[in-house]
Amino acid sequence: MGELTDVEARVLSAVDERWAVDRLCELVAVPSVGGTPAESEVQHLVADLLEELGCDVDRWQIDLAEAATATDAPGQEVGRTEAWGVVGTVPGGGEGTPALVLSGHTDVVPPGDRALWTGDPFLPRLADGAVHGRGACDMKAGVAASLAAVHALRTAGVRLARPLALHAVVGEEDGGLGAWATLRRGHTGDVCVIPEPTAGSVMTAHAGALTFRLEVTGRAAHAALRHRGVSAIELFAHLLDGLREFEAERQRDADPRFGDAPFPYGLSIGRVEGGDWASSVPDRLVAEGRYGVRLGEPVEVARGALESQLTALCTGHSWLSEHPARLSWVGGAFASGELPAGHPLLPAMRTAVVDAGGPAPAERALTAGTDLRLYAAAGVPTLHYGPGDLELAHGPAERVPVPDVVTAARAYALLALRTCGVR
Repeated sequence: MGELTDVEARVLSAVDERWAVDRLCELVAVPSVGGTPAESEVQHLVADLLEELGCDVDRWQIDLAEAATATDAPGQEVGRTEAWGVVGTVPGGGEGTPALVLSGHTDVVPPGDRALWTGDPFLPRLADGAVHGRGACDMKAGVAASLAAVHALRTAGVRLARPLALHAVVGEEDGGLGAWATLRRGHTGDVCVIPEPTAGSVMTAHAGALTFRLEVTGRAAHAALRHRGVSAIELFAHLLDGLREFEAERQRDADPRFGDAPFPYGLSIGRVEGGDWASSVPDRLVAEGRYGVRLGEPVEVARGALESQLTALCTGHSWLSEHPARLSWVGGAFASGELPAGHPLLPAMRTAVVDAGGPAPAERALTAGTDLRLYAAAGVPTLHYGPGDLELAHGPAERVPVPDVVTAARAYALLALRTCGVR
């Protein structure tokens, strides 16, 4: 650890583990699955907490009609009847753009098969030094750590020279609706940290991801005479083999920040529906999947590459050449994103982590799309550093170690002091 100023030491001492864990448990207890009423409920909870911390709070109802038609909107994969944006600002010595933004999403994915959980996924529990529950890792722990950093600043009686902003956003899991709406409303900053789970690393880049749909048409026949039909399932198997080869080609020369990740730009089929009768040759299949976008690759170029590959696979097939599979782009669209090379936010974040008592973070890239690309596109240099490990996200063993939450809160508090200044 480096030498801390008296103010920094006082703020670190004010980081309250119990307060942070209690807030995290409050957040996890709200089943804020994307598209459900609880997605709005958790936003109001965060807004209330920010008000209790003395922040100037902006909470507004997101215009979903605008989000559905705006050309730059990121897309959505779930239906919503309402959505709320929340921004809390710790006032600085004067008006102006916040020097630092901490932006975290409060929506979570569904729990899946509840029989695989050791308890109710939305009944947070503390066991073996970790908070367990859906969203504990991804990424309510990051939101709680951000709140705990503000709580420590307030407890220590620190007054910042420039504003610090906390953005609570929804819809990250299905495209980035909340971050898009927040930036569109005019909430920006000099730099931004997104406290996604990074397993102790600092993530300065992420791959993009696009959701696509494939519709394959065959020819129906009685199963007893299947030679007279053309199975849409077998046609899809042919296409999948070709897409696997295409996927392998796109992994070549991947950015070294991805480390040993085998599929930084993976192509995965997540849903398949085909056939309507066991004794019939299926004449239609619909598959939906996720397709990785390479770092720096425009979304349009990535789309064109998959479209060209599919055309080639169909052209070389006796049936598909006459009845080509139909590709459409649906749901969320995540471009890739990265922090500009050499930006001082990276060493500032690393130093803050070490001075907060954590190990020196390695620089990594994330294979999943995130809100980073939206802030980066808006001209806000952004990186990820947050508590937990993404490998535990979206699964029935989701949890976050309490020490990770505390270290992150301490690091955010130090970064805020050093970025916003003290008056």
